[in-house]
Amino acid sequence: MVDTPPVLIRDGGVIRDGFSPELDELRELAAGAHRYLEELEAREKAATGISTLKVAYNRVHGFYIEVSRASAHLVPMHYVRRQTLKNNERYIIPELKEYEDKVLNAQSKGLALEKKLYEALLDRLLEQLQPLQHSAIALAQLDVFANLAERAESLNYCRPQLTGDEVIDIEEGRHPVVEQVMSEPFIANPLLMSEQRKMLVITGPNMGGKSTYMRQTALIVLMAYIGSFVPAQRARIGKVDRIFTRIGASDDLASGRSTFMVEMTETANILNNASRHSLVLMDEIGRGTSTYDGLALAWSCADALANRLHAYTLFATHYFELTELAGLWSEVVNVHLDAVEHEDTIAFMHAVQEGAASRSYGLQVAALAGVPKAVLTLARQKLAELESGQTLPAREVKKALSRQPDDEALQPSLPLFETEAEPDPALMMLDELDPDELSPRQALALLYQLKQARQTER
Repeated sequence: MVDTPPVLIRDGGVIRDGFSPELDELRELAAGAHRYLEELEAREKAATGISTLKVAYNRVHGFYIEVSRASAHLVPMHYVRRQTLKNNERYIIPELKEYEDKVLNAQSKGLALEKKLYEALLDRLLEQLQPLQHSAIALAQLDVFANLAERAESLNYCRPQLTGDEVIDIEEGRHPVVEQVMSEPFIANPLLMSEQRKMLVITGPNMGGKSTYMRQTALIVLMAYIGSFVPAQRARIGKVDRIFTRIGASDDLASGRSTFMVEMTETANILNNASRHSLVLMDEIGRGTSTYDGLALAWSCADALANRLHAYTLFATHYFELTELAGLWSEVVNVHLDAVEHEDTIAFMHAVQEGAASRSYGLQVAALAGVPKAVLTLARQKLAELESGQTLPAREVKKALSRQPDDEALQPSLPLFETEAEPDPALMMLDELDPDELSPRQALALLYQLKQARQTER
Protein backbone atom coordinates (compact mmCIF):
# COMPACT_ATOMS: atom_id res chain seq x y z
CA MET A 1 0.00 0.00 0.00
CA VAL A 2 1.44 3.40 -1.05
CA ASP A 3 1.38 6.10 1.62
CA THR A 4 -0.51 9.22 0.48
CA PRO A 5 1.20 12.48 1.50
CA PRO A 6 -0.90 14.66 3.82
CA VAL A 7 -2.96 17.48 2.27
CA LEU A 8 -2.31 20.84 3.97
CA ILE A 9 -4.71 23.78 3.92
CA ARG A 10 -1.83 26.12 2.99
CA ASP A 11 -1.33 24.18 -0.27
CA GLY A 12 -5.02 23.94 -1.13
CA GLY A 13 -6.97 20.93 -2.27
CA VAL A 14 -8.62 20.32 1.11
CA ILE A 15 -12.15 21.25 0.01
CA ARG A 16 -13.70 18.82 -2.48
CA ASP A 17 -14.78 19.99 -5.95
CA GLY A 18 -18.50 20.76 -6.09
CA PHE A 19 -18.73 22.14 -2.53
CA SER A 20 -18.43 25.79 -3.62
CA PRO A 21 -19.23 27.01 -7.18
CA GLU A 22 -17.04 30.11 -6.65
CA LEU A 23 -14.05 27.97 -5.63
CA ASP A 24 -14.65 25.65 -8.58
CA GLU A 25 -14.55 28.62 -10.99
CA LEU A 26 -11.26 29.89 -9.57
CA ARG A 27 -9.76 26.40 -9.69
CA GLU A 28 -10.87 25.95 -13.30
CA LEU A 29 -9.20 29.22 -14.24
CA ALA A 30 -5.94 28.19 -12.58
CA ALA A 31 -6.12 24.65 -14.01
CA GLY A 32 -6.70 26.02 -17.53
CA ALA A 33 -3.24 27.55 -17.55
CA HIS A 34 -1.68 24.36 -18.89
CA ARG A 35 -4.01 24.29 -21.88
CA TYR A 36 -3.46 28.00 -22.53
CA LEU A 37 0.34 27.58 -22.43
CA GLU A 38 0.17 24.77 -24.98
CA GLU A 39 -1.95 26.88 -27.32
CA LEU A 40 0.32 29.94 -26.92
CA GLU A 41 3.43 27.83 -27.52
CA ALA A 42 2.02 26.40 -30.78
CA ARG A 43 0.98 29.87 -31.94
CA GLU A 44 4.35 31.48 -31.19
CA LYS A 45 6.27 28.67 -32.86
CA ALA A 46 4.28 29.23 -36.02
CA ALA A 47 4.68 33.03 -35.85
CA THR A 48 8.45 33.08 -35.19
CA GLY A 49 9.55 29.93 -36.96
CA ILE A 50 11.50 28.87 -33.84
CA SER A 51 10.88 25.11 -33.44
CA THR A 52 12.66 24.92 -30.06
CA LEU A 53 10.51 27.64 -28.46
CA LYS A 54 8.85 26.65 -25.17
CA VAL A 55 6.30 28.34 -22.92
CA ALA A 56 6.63 27.32 -19.25
CA TYR A 57 6.15 28.39 -15.63
CA ASN A 58 8.02 28.23 -12.32
CA ARG A 59 7.32 29.63 -8.86
CA VAL A 60 10.23 32.09 -8.95
CA HIS A 61 9.88 33.75 -12.37
CA GLY A 62 6.28 32.96 -13.25
CA PHE A 63 5.35 32.42 -16.93
CA TYR A 64 8.03 32.82 -19.61
CA ILE A 65 8.96 31.99 -23.22
CA GLU A 66 12.25 30.11 -23.51
CA VAL A 67 14.40 30.23 -26.68
CA SER A 68 17.80 28.65 -27.28
CA ARG A 69 20.84 30.92 -27.76
CA ALA A 70 21.21 29.59 -31.30
CA SER A 71 17.72 30.88 -32.20
CA ALA A 72 17.93 34.19 -30.31
CA HIS A 73 18.36 36.16 -33.53
CA LEU A 74 14.85 35.07 -34.61
CA VAL A 75 13.14 36.52 -31.55
CA PRO A 76 10.60 39.29 -32.44
CA MET A 77 11.08 42.85 -31.19
CA HIS A 78 8.08 42.79 -28.81
CA TYR A 79 9.67 39.97 -26.76
CA VAL A 80 11.07 41.39 -23.48
CA ARG A 81 14.06 39.54 -22.01
CA ARG A 82 13.28 38.29 -18.46
CA GLN A 83 16.27 35.98 -17.67
CA THR A 84 19.52 34.84 -19.32
CA LEU A 85 20.77 31.28 -18.82
CA LYS A 86 23.87 29.49 -20.08
CA ASN A 87 22.27 28.06 -23.21
CA ASN A 88 18.86 29.76 -23.26
CA GLU A 89 17.13 33.11 -23.08
CA ARG A 90 13.78 33.64 -21.34
CA TYR A 91 11.28 36.30 -22.49
CA ILE A 92 7.90 37.69 -21.58
CA ILE A 93 5.25 39.27 -23.82
CA PRO A 94 2.31 41.53 -22.80
CA GLU A 95 -0.29 38.84 -23.48
CA LEU A 96 1.54 36.29 -21.33
CA LYS A 97 2.09 38.83 -18.54
CA GLU A 98 -1.61 39.71 -18.48
CA TYR A 99 -2.59 36.04 -18.31
CA GLU A 100 -0.01 35.41 -15.55
CA ASP A 101 -1.54 38.12 -13.38
CA LYS A 102 -4.99 36.67 -13.98
CA VAL A 103 -3.98 33.09 -13.11
CA LEU A 104 -1.89 33.99 -10.06
CA ASN A 105 -4.69 36.19 -8.83
CA ALA A 106 -7.11 33.27 -9.25
CA GLN A 107 -4.80 30.95 -7.33
CA SER A 108 -4.42 33.46 -4.51
CA LYS A 109 -8.16 34.06 -4.33
CA GLY A 110 -8.80 30.30 -4.47
CA LEU A 111 -6.46 29.58 -1.53
CA ALA A 112 -7.99 32.42 0.51
CA LEU A 113 -11.52 31.20 -0.23
CA GLU A 114 -10.61 27.59 0.56
CA LYS A 115 -9.14 28.61 3.92
CA LYS A 116 -12.29 30.58 4.69
CA LEU A 117 -14.51 27.62 3.80
CA TYR A 118 -12.33 25.29 5.88
CA GLU A 119 -12.56 27.51 8.95
CA ALA A 120 -16.33 27.77 8.52
CA LEU A 121 -16.52 23.98 8.38
CA LEU A 122 -14.53 23.74 11.62
CA ASP A 123 -16.91 26.19 13.26
CA ARG A 124 -19.84 23.96 12.27
CA LEU A 125 -18.07 20.87 13.58
CA LEU A 126 -17.26 22.63 16.85
CA GLU A 127 -20.97 22.74 17.63
CA GLN A 128 -20.97 18.91 17.49
CA LEU A 129 -17.59 18.42 19.18
CA GLN A 130 -18.80 16.38 22.14
CA PRO A 131 -20.81 13.85 20.06
CA LEU A 132 -17.85 13.54 17.66
CA GLN A 133 -15.47 12.86 20.55
CA HIS A 134 -17.82 10.25 21.97
CA SER A 135 -18.02 8.59 18.55
CA ALA A 136 -14.22 8.57 18.22
CA ILE A 137 -13.83 6.98 21.67
CA ALA A 138 -16.48 4.39 20.89
CA LEU A 139 -14.83 3.49 17.57
CA ALA A 140 -11.43 3.18 19.29
CA GLN A 141 -12.89 0.88 21.94
CA LEU A 142 -14.69 -1.17 19.31
CA ASP A 143 -11.40 -1.55 17.42
CA VAL A 144 -9.67 -2.86 20.56
CA PHE A 145 -12.49 -5.26 21.43
CA ALA A 146 -12.70 -6.59 17.89
CA ASN A 147 -8.96 -7.22 17.87
CA LEU A 148 -9.04 -9.01 21.25
CA ALA A 149 -11.99 -11.11 20.08
CA GLU A 150 -10.21 -12.11 16.87
CA ARG A 151 -7.04 -13.07 18.78
CA ALA A 152 -9.05 -15.07 21.33
CA GLU A 153 -10.75 -17.03 18.55
CA SER A 154 -7.63 -17.54 16.43
CA LEU A 155 -5.21 -18.42 19.25
CA ASN A 156 -7.48 -20.59 21.42
CA TYR A 157 -7.72 -18.30 24.44
CA CYS A 158 -10.11 -18.92 27.31
CA ARG A 159 -12.47 -16.59 29.18
CA PRO A 160 -10.93 -15.85 32.62
CA GLN A 161 -13.01 -15.88 35.78
CA LEU A 162 -12.49 -12.77 37.91
CA THR A 163 -13.19 -13.26 41.60
CA GLY A 164 -12.81 -11.40 44.88
CA ASP A 165 -10.95 -14.31 46.46
CA GLU A 166 -7.20 -14.24 47.06
CA VAL A 167 -6.24 -16.61 44.27
CA ILE A 168 -4.41 -16.82 40.94
CA ASP A 169 -5.21 -20.21 39.47
CA ILE A 170 -4.08 -20.85 35.90
CA GLU A 171 -4.36 -24.16 34.08
CA GLU A 172 -2.06 -24.73 31.08
CA GLY A 173 -0.98 -21.10 30.90
CA ARG A 174 1.02 -19.93 27.88
CA HIS A 175 3.08 -16.88 26.94
CA PRO A 176 1.07 -14.99 24.26
CA VAL A 177 4.19 -13.82 22.38
CA VAL A 178 6.71 -16.63 22.87
CA GLU A 179 4.29 -19.32 21.71
CA GLN A 180 3.82 -17.45 18.41
CA VAL A 181 7.54 -17.15 17.57
CA MET A 182 8.70 -20.62 18.61
CA SER A 183 9.35 -23.24 15.96
CA GLU A 184 8.77 -25.99 18.55
CA PRO A 185 5.52 -26.61 20.48
CA PHE A 186 5.11 -24.35 23.51
CA ILE A 187 4.91 -26.23 26.82
CA ALA A 188 1.92 -24.94 28.79
CA ASN A 189 2.26 -24.84 32.59
CA PRO A 190 -0.08 -24.48 35.56
CA LEU A 191 0.16 -21.94 38.37
CA LEU A 192 -1.64 -21.84 41.69
CA MET A 193 -1.32 -19.03 44.22
CA SER A 194 -3.65 -18.51 47.13
CA GLU A 195 -3.79 -17.11 50.65
CA GLN A 196 -1.88 -20.18 51.87
CA ARG A 197 0.44 -20.22 48.85
CA LYS A 198 1.58 -16.63 48.34
CA MET A 199 5.22 -17.12 47.23
CA LEU A 200 6.65 -19.55 44.69
CA VAL A 201 10.43 -19.95 44.88
CA ILE A 202 11.37 -20.99 41.34
CA THR A 203 14.62 -22.86 40.70
CA GLY A 204 16.01 -24.65 37.68
CA PRO A 205 18.57 -24.26 34.90
CA ASN A 206 19.27 -21.19 32.85
CA MET A 207 17.20 -21.36 29.64
CA GLY A 208 14.86 -23.70 31.46
CA GLY A 209 11.92 -21.28 31.22
CA LYS A 210 11.81 -19.53 34.61
CA SER A 211 11.54 -16.00 33.19
CA THR A 212 8.99 -17.08 30.57
CA TYR A 213 6.88 -18.74 33.28
CA MET A 214 6.94 -15.59 35.40
CA ARG A 215 6.20 -13.21 32.56
CA GLN A 216 3.34 -15.26 31.14
CA THR A 217 1.71 -15.17 34.58
CA ALA A 218 1.91 -11.37 34.68
CA LEU A 219 0.60 -11.08 31.11
CA ILE A 220 -2.32 -13.43 31.78
CA VAL A 221 -3.32 -11.40 34.85
CA LEU A 222 -2.98 -8.11 32.95
CA MET A 223 -4.96 -9.40 29.95
CA ALA A 224 -7.71 -10.63 32.25
CA TYR A 225 -7.99 -7.24 33.91
CA ILE A 226 -8.29 -5.34 30.62
CA GLY A 227 -11.19 -7.56 29.63
CA SER A 228 -9.39 -9.91 27.28
CA PHE A 229 -9.53 -13.66 26.98
CA VAL A 230 -6.21 -15.20 28.08
CA PRO A 231 -3.78 -17.86 26.73
CA ALA A 232 -4.71 -20.72 29.05
CA GLN A 233 -7.02 -23.69 29.34
CA ARG A 234 -8.65 -22.14 32.40
CA ALA A 235 -7.90 -19.07 34.54
CA ARG A 236 -9.32 -17.84 37.83
CA ILE A 237 -7.91 -14.46 38.81
CA GLY A 238 -8.52 -12.81 42.18
CA LYS A 239 -7.99 -9.21 43.21
CA VAL A 240 -4.67 -7.81 41.93
CA ASP A 241 -4.05 -4.09 42.43
CA ARG A 242 -0.64 -3.72 40.74
CA ILE A 243 2.06 -5.73 38.98
CA PHE A 244 5.69 -5.16 39.98
CA THR A 245 8.70 -6.66 38.16
CA ARG A 246 12.43 -6.91 38.82
CA ILE A 247 13.59 -8.81 35.75
CA GLY A 248 16.64 -8.56 33.51
CA ALA A 249 19.91 -6.67 33.80
CA SER A 250 20.39 -3.06 32.72
CA ASP A 251 22.42 -0.06 33.81
CA ASP A 252 22.03 3.71 33.76
CA LEU A 253 25.64 4.79 33.49
CA ALA A 254 24.70 8.25 32.25
CA SER A 255 23.12 8.88 35.65
CA GLY A 256 25.93 7.12 37.51
CA ARG A 257 23.92 3.98 38.32
CA SER A 258 25.45 0.53 37.87
CA THR A 259 23.51 -2.59 37.00
CA PHE A 260 23.33 -3.58 40.67
CA MET A 261 22.20 -0.07 41.67
CA VAL A 262 19.38 -0.21 39.13
CA GLU A 263 18.42 -3.65 40.48
CA MET A 264 18.34 -2.38 44.07
CA THR A 265 16.39 0.76 43.10
CA GLU A 266 13.70 -1.35 41.47
CA THR A 267 13.69 -3.71 44.46
CA ALA A 268 13.29 -0.77 46.85
CA ASN A 269 10.32 0.50 44.84
CA ILE A 270 8.65 -2.90 45.11
CA LEU A 271 9.26 -3.28 48.84
CA ASN A 272 7.99 0.24 49.55
CA ASN A 273 4.84 0.10 47.41
CA ALA A 274 3.60 -3.49 47.02
CA SER A 275 0.55 -4.71 48.97
CA ARG A 276 -0.94 -8.08 49.76
CA HIS A 277 -2.93 -7.84 46.51
CA SER A 278 0.10 -7.03 44.32
CA LEU A 279 1.71 -9.48 41.91
CA VAL A 280 5.51 -9.31 42.24
CA LEU A 281 8.03 -10.88 39.86
CA MET A 282 11.57 -11.11 41.28
CA ASP A 283 14.21 -12.63 39.00
CA GLU A 284 17.69 -13.40 40.36
CA ILE A 285 17.87 -10.80 43.12
CA GLY A 286 21.40 -10.25 44.44
CA ARG A 287 23.39 -11.52 41.48
CA GLY A 288 25.18 -8.18 40.96
CA THR A 289 27.25 -8.36 44.15
CA SER A 290 29.26 -10.91 46.14
CA THR A 291 27.75 -14.32 46.83
CA TYR A 292 27.12 -13.77 50.51
CA ASP A 293 25.85 -10.20 50.06
CA GLY A 294 23.55 -11.34 47.26
CA LEU A 295 22.23 -14.31 49.21
CA ALA A 296 21.59 -12.15 52.29
CA LEU A 297 19.70 -9.56 50.24
CA ALA A 298 17.66 -12.20 48.41
CA TRP A 299 16.75 -13.87 51.70
CA SER A 300 15.71 -10.61 53.38
CA CYS A 301 13.68 -9.48 50.33
CA ALA A 302 11.87 -12.82 50.26
CA ASP A 303 11.19 -12.48 54.00
CA ALA A 304 9.68 -9.00 53.50
CA LEU A 305 7.48 -10.11 50.61
CA ALA A 306 6.24 -13.26 52.30
CA ASN A 307 5.98 -12.26 55.97
CA ARG A 308 5.38 -8.50 55.91
CA LEU A 309 3.72 -7.67 52.59
CA HIS A 310 2.14 -11.07 51.86
CA ALA A 311 2.18 -10.22 48.14
CA TYR A 312 1.69 -12.74 45.34
CA THR A 313 5.35 -13.37 44.57
CA LEU A 314 7.19 -15.37 41.91
CA PHE A 315 10.79 -15.50 43.15
CA ALA A 316 13.25 -17.04 40.67
CA THR A 317 16.72 -17.71 42.03
CA HIS A 318 19.91 -19.74 41.70
CA TYR A 319 20.57 -19.46 45.43
CA PHE A 320 19.48 -22.94 46.52
CA GLU A 321 19.64 -21.81 50.13
CA LEU A 322 16.37 -19.96 49.47
CA THR A 323 14.55 -23.25 48.92
CA GLU A 324 14.79 -23.70 52.70
CA LEU A 325 12.22 -20.92 53.07
CA ALA A 326 9.46 -23.37 52.22
CA GLY A 327 10.27 -25.27 55.41
CA LEU A 328 10.26 -22.10 57.49
CA TRP A 329 7.23 -20.19 56.18
CA SER A 330 3.87 -21.75 55.39
CA GLU A 331 3.09 -19.33 52.54
CA VAL A 332 6.24 -20.29 50.59
CA VAL A 333 6.28 -23.19 48.11
CA ASN A 334 9.15 -24.52 45.99
CA VAL A 335 8.66 -25.21 42.28
CA HIS A 336 11.23 -25.92 39.60
CA LEU A 337 11.62 -26.15 35.84
CA ASP A 338 12.47 -29.69 34.84
CA ALA A 339 15.46 -30.84 32.78
CA VAL A 340 17.02 -34.16 31.76
CA GLU A 341 20.80 -34.41 32.10
CA HIS A 342 23.46 -36.80 30.88
CA GLU A 343 27.07 -35.94 31.65
CA ASP A 344 27.68 -32.62 29.87
CA THR A 345 24.42 -32.47 27.88
CA ILE A 346 21.06 -31.23 29.03
CA ALA A 347 17.55 -31.29 27.56
CA PHE A 348 15.18 -28.61 28.83
CA MET A 349 11.69 -29.91 29.53
CA HIS A 350 10.19 -26.44 30.23
CA ALA A 351 7.72 -28.16 32.56
CA VAL A 352 6.99 -26.73 36.01
CA GLN A 353 7.15 -29.30 38.80
CA GLU A 354 6.56 -29.08 42.54
CA GLY A 355 9.65 -29.04 44.75
CA ALA A 356 13.12 -27.57 44.41
CA ALA A 357 15.60 -28.25 41.61
CA SER A 358 18.66 -30.28 42.50
CA ARG A 359 21.14 -28.01 40.69
CA SER A 360 21.48 -25.07 38.26
CA TYR A 361 23.18 -26.90 35.37
CA GLY A 362 25.36 -23.84 34.78
CA LEU A 363 28.27 -25.80 33.30
CA GLN A 364 25.99 -27.69 30.95
CA VAL A 365 24.46 -24.46 29.65
CA ALA A 366 27.96 -23.01 29.23
CA ALA A 367 28.85 -26.08 27.14
CA LEU A 368 25.80 -25.54 24.93
CA ALA A 369 26.93 -21.95 24.43
CA GLY A 370 30.30 -23.12 23.08
CA VAL A 371 32.62 -22.36 26.01
CA PRO A 372 36.01 -24.05 25.31
CA LYS A 373 36.45 -27.53 26.77
CA ALA A 374 39.58 -26.56 28.73
CA VAL A 375 37.64 -23.85 30.54
CA LEU A 376 34.83 -26.27 31.38
CA THR A 377 37.28 -28.91 32.61
CA LEU A 378 38.87 -26.46 35.03
CA ALA A 379 35.42 -25.21 36.07
CA ARG A 380 34.34 -28.75 36.98
CA GLN A 381 37.49 -29.19 39.04
CA LYS A 382 36.91 -25.90 40.83
CA LEU A 383 33.23 -26.75 41.40
CA ALA A 384 34.17 -30.04 43.00
CA GLU A 385 36.61 -28.26 45.30
CA LEU A 386 34.01 -25.65 46.30
CA GLU A 387 31.36 -28.30 46.97
CA SER A 388 33.78 -30.33 49.06
CA GLY A 389 35.09 -27.29 50.90
CA GLN A 390 38.68 -28.03 49.85
CA THR A 391 39.82 -25.10 47.70
CA LEU A 392 43.21 -25.34 46.01
CA PRO A 393 45.66 -22.42 46.29
CA ALA A 394 45.85 -20.12 43.29
CA ARG A 395 49.21 -21.57 42.18
CA GLU A 396 47.68 -25.06 42.02
CA VAL A 397 44.82 -23.78 39.89
CA LYS A 398 47.34 -22.14 37.55
CA LYS A 399 49.32 -25.38 37.37
CA ALA A 400 46.21 -27.39 36.51
CA LEU A 401 45.34 -24.98 33.75
CA SER A 402 48.86 -25.13 32.31
CA ARG A 403 48.54 -28.93 31.98
CA GLN A 404 45.72 -28.54 29.41
CA PRO A 405 47.05 -29.26 25.86
CA ASP A 406 47.14 -26.16 23.66
CA ASP A 407 45.11 -27.74 20.89
CA GLU A 408 42.44 -28.83 23.37
CA ALA A 409 42.28 -25.35 24.88
CA LEU A 410 41.43 -23.88 21.50
CA GLN A 411 38.78 -26.43 20.57
CA PRO A 412 35.13 -25.55 21.16
CA SER A 413 33.34 -27.67 23.71
CA LEU A 414 30.75 -28.87 21.16
CA PRO A 415 30.34 -31.61 20.23
CA LEU A 416 30.91 -33.01 23.68
CA PHE A 417 31.29 -36.63 22.56
CA GLU A 418 33.99 -37.21 19.95
CA THR A 419 34.58 -40.97 20.04
CA GLU A 420 32.36 -43.92 19.36
CA ALA A 421 33.53 -45.54 22.57
CA GLU A 422 31.30 -43.20 24.61
CA PRO A 423 27.55 -43.92 24.77
CA ASP A 424 25.13 -41.91 22.68
CA PRO A 425 23.79 -39.07 24.89
CA ALA A 426 20.38 -39.16 23.27
CA LEU A 427 20.00 -42.84 24.12
CA MET A 428 21.17 -42.22 27.66
CA MET A 429 18.48 -39.55 28.04
CA LEU A 430 15.86 -42.02 26.87
CA ASP A 431 17.10 -44.61 29.38
CA GLU A 432 16.55 -42.14 32.21
CA LEU A 433 12.99 -41.20 31.18
CA ASP A 434 9.72 -42.55 32.44
CA PRO A 435 7.28 -42.18 29.51
CA ASP A 436 4.26 -42.56 31.78
CA GLU A 437 5.14 -39.30 33.53
CA LEU A 438 5.23 -37.24 30.32
CA SER A 439 2.31 -35.36 28.85
CA PRO A 440 1.91 -35.44 25.04
CA ARG A 441 3.28 -31.92 24.75
CA GLN A 442 6.25 -32.68 26.98
CA ALA A 443 7.00 -35.80 24.97
CA LEU A 444 6.94 -33.85 21.71
CA ALA A 445 9.22 -31.15 23.15
CA LEU A 446 11.62 -33.82 24.41
CA LEU A 447 11.68 -35.37 20.94
CA TYR A 448 12.91 -32.07 19.53
CA GLN A 449 15.55 -31.87 22.27
CA LEU A 450 16.76 -35.41 21.60
CA LYS A 451 16.98 -34.74 17.88
CA GLN A 452 19.03 -31.63 18.55
CA ALA A 453 21.33 -33.55 20.92
CA ARG A 454 21.76 -36.25 18.30
CA GLN A 455 22.68 -33.70 15.62
CA THR A 456 25.11 -32.06 18.01
CA GLU A 457 26.72 -35.41 18.81
CA ARG A 458 27.29 -36.03 15.10
